[in-house]
Amino acid sequence: MSKSTYPLKLPLSTKKAAQRLAKEDGVSLNQWIAAAVAEKVGVVETAAEFFKTRAKGATGKGLMRFLRQAPKRDEPEDSKR
Repeated sequence: MSKSTYPLKLPLSTKKAAQRLAKEDGVSLNQWIAAAVAEKVGVVETAAEFFKTRAKGATGKGLMRFLRQAPKRDEPEDSKR
């Protein structure tokens, strides 16, 4: 496995939290951050593959029929506060 370096700038509060969690896991901060990034990459790629597979064959036919059935609203309910 080849490795690369990247100068990472984190907010101090994020770095301190990552240091604490790395210490709890018994690993270096660098190792903990590398694992966290790898985990995030895996999640994003898995989600992208899921939606790509789920949308396979979708053509958009019927979309307008579906949208016409949606209730007519001026603004989202949450913004009326």
